[in-house]
Parts: sequence; structure tokens; C-alpha cells
Amino acid sequence: MPSDRVTVPLIRKKKEIGEKIAVLTAYDYPFAKLIDEAGIDILLVGDTLGIVVQGEESTLPVTMDQMIYHTQMVSRAAKRALVVGDMPFMSYQASLEETLTNAGRFLKEGRAGAVKLEGGARVLDRVEALTRQDIPVMAHIGLTPQSLHRMGGYKVQGRNTQEAQELLSDAKALESAGAFSLVLEGIPTDLAKDITAAIDIPTIGIGAGPHCDGQVLVLHDLLGLFTRFQPKFVRRYADLATIAGEAFLRYKSDVQSGKFPSEEEGYSDSHRS
Repeated sequence: MPSDRVTVPLIRKKKEIGEKIAVLTAYDYPFAKLIDEAGIDILLVGDTLGIVVQGEESTLPVTMDQMIYHTQMVSRAAKRALVVGDMPFMSYQASLEETLTNAGRFLKEGRAGAVKLEGGARVLDRVEALTRQDIPVMAHIGLTPQSLHRMGGYKVQGRNTQEAQELLSDAKALESAGAFSLVLEGIPTDLAKDITAAIDIPTIGIGAGPHCDGQVLVLHDLLGLFTRFQPKFVRRYADLATIAGEAFLRYKSDVQSGKFPSEEEGYSDSHRS
């Protein structure tokens, strides 16, 4: 293992020394390789693939086998970054035994270094059981997409005093249960700041303001590849959808006009003089 490989202890150390943590989602080998070479700390194989790769309306249809398949591709590309596999809906909710089995698949088959699961107090026994078996856990509270039906959609959480106190309590409990980091999604900036200050494990924000110990974005949002909608917290660093669309139009035009392929882009017959 390379000496500069990002590990779970290193992620925790980054909070201690005040070094921000950069996280991106990844779903395949080519993009994972580019992200890894850029020095991103964590590659999260998110169940967001259901929306940005598969075209679903939510993350709920994503299966364990699909997650393992994509995690394998990302792990092959990651020479430095920590790979975290996102446990999909109903891969950990039904029983403790299924939780352990499915999380183990991420490490054994997917070659991930950790798993992520959503929820607060209701998943504490899952987090404790996984960490007892040396399976590192990234927890996730706030706007948890697998709970969209209970929440009534993708809505900011923790805006009232009771919800804020519950999230703060969940954060402390998840740390005590053994989580090595905590994703804070879709919560007010001040609440994220308070949670970050109240726990010793790193917080990774997405729609949670600038005071978290790190940030995560969905790859397709960052690159402008996903255009169905754009959450308020997304900053697009490129517009690859437009670039790709223009390339496709030029290709179509060249094929129809006979400009592609040219003679130089073909092969000669070696048997002819």
C-alpha cells in the first residue's frame, strides 16, 4: 500500500490538524482515476448513481449487486483515495445480520475501505456492530435521501429547535457508536457549525455550509453532466453536458457529409504495393 494512501485514521487526523477533506462521488473507472489523480481524499460510491447514472427518480431502486459492481470499478482506479461504499436502501434496515453481510461485501468484493449508511438513533446498533467487526463506518444525518417519503421530499432538516437538538444528539451518539466521520446533508449552516464543534470526528457537508470539516459533491453535478435540476448548494465547475452535446453534433455532421473518417484515419492494404 502506498505510503500516501488515504486511510480512516488519516481522515480523522485531518480534523485534528484543521485540514479540510475533499470528497467526490464516483461510479466508474475512468472518472475515478481522474479524481484520484487530482488528489481528492475520499471517493464515495454513492447510491446517487440511481439518479445520475441510471436515470431513476430516487436512490431507492438501487440494489446491492449494482453497488458492488460500481464499487469494484472505482476501487480499481483508486491508488490513493479512500473508497467508501454507500449502503443502498434495505441493505441494512431489515436486520443486523444482513447489515454485516452486505457491509462485508463492500470490503471483500468491492475492495472498499469503508461503508456509509444513513440515519441517526435508529442505526446506532448497526454502526456499533460494524465497527466491532473492523468495518469502518461513515454515518449520514440530516436530509437522508432514502427517507424521502417520510420527509415528504428532499427538504432541509433541522430548522426548528427540536429537530436541531435531535440531530446534534444523533451526531454525538454516532460518534460514540464508532463512526469515523459524519455526512451532514441539507441542514442550516449554524447547526452544521455547532455539530462540527461538538464532535471529534470529521463532518462532511453537502448543503450544510462552509463550517464542516470537509465537503462532498456529486460528480455529475460538479461537472455539469446532470441537468435535470440543480440544488442550491451545487457549484458547477464545468459544463461537460454542453461540450459533449457540441461534440456529438460535429460528429454527426462529419459522418453525414463524408468528412469522417478521412483516408488518413483508415488502414492501408499491406498486400498491395
